[in-house]
Amino acid sequence: MDTATHTVMGIGLGGLATIDPTISPESGAMGTVLIATIIGSQAPDFDTVLKLKNNAVYIRYHRGPTHSIPAVLIWPVLLAAIIYMFSPDIAFSHLWFWSFIAVALHVFVDIFNAYGTQALSPFTRRWIALGVINIFDSVLFFSHLFVFILWWFDVPRAASMIVLYVFLLFYYLWRFQARNIVLQRARRLHPDATHLFISPTYNWYRWHLVIRTPHKLFVTNYRNGRLRYFETYPFEPIPDDPVINAARNDRNLASFLSFSPTYRWIVRDTEEGYEVKFIDLRYRSKGYYPFVAVVQLNQELEIMTSYTGWIFSDDTLHKKLDKGRDFSYYTQ
Repeated sequence: MDTATHTVMGIGLGGLATIDPTISPESGAMGTVLIATIIGSQAPDFDTVLKLKNNAVYIRYHRGPTHSIPAVLIWPVLLAAIIYMFSPDIAFSHLWFWSFIAVALHVFVDIFNAYGTQALSPFTRRWIALGVINIFDSVLFFSHLFVFILWWFDVPRAASMIVLYVFLLFYYLWRFQARNIVLQRARRLHPDATHLFISPTYNWYRWHLVIRTPHKLFVTNYRNGRLRYFETYPFEPIPDDPVINAARNDRNLASFLSFSPTYRWIVRDTEEGYEVKFIDLRYRSKGYYPFVAVVQLNQELEIMTSYTGWIFSDDTLHKKLDKGRDFSYYTQ
């Protein structure tokens, strides 16, 4: 989920913590726990700092190790220990417990969108992405804000949060049902489909869907009970081609391939050599595919520059590649 949603969920957990008999809304312990739940709700995304290094490292590891089983166990201990040093007005075990709930809830809700996490690592590095809830869900976000407003009118915090969670449980079940209807419709139309990659959108009744069969990739959109087809591409393994093989040595493309499960590629000649472009087909937006990896090579198949990430215009992509040419490969 997005940062704003994780934040309101952390605040909500702080309200739920008043169910703990050692924590009352007027106590100093309440403020301490609220800090713990807010920070804990953000802790797994602290790997965003990897962007300072480069996009390749960020894409490869974001929602990976920091969302793993060991991390879910380690984050609360670190967080509770640090906060306890400054606010020992609550038992450490209680502070750890609510920190753990905040961290675990963060990782749990992240598996329901199309990006997913490696939540079962180290047992498996498979990405778990259920494709049920959009990265920002208005119901999830604004229902929390509504409950916070109720708090101003002295509605009991813990009780209101329990009611909210029951409501959200039924909301998630409805979203699962809606997703399954889309998948069933796609399977009826393509009984030979080997994989279905589904992504929810801001619109409850619109879904992005990539259908993979043994020979084709169909990029589609499901809306109001109908499947609309945009593009169709041949499905085949990445070829054993000298240009592509050289490009695959690039760290940006390697990160892209470690994350993206469905894509197409384009190889074109340039004045200086070659350009290899991989395009993730899951995130089509207004006719454009914004998540890409591009590698430019010279005639000797040496990498000159590359980029991977979210790009919403060709001009921006060219600027990124020019910057990489100036500061990345030629300065190494």
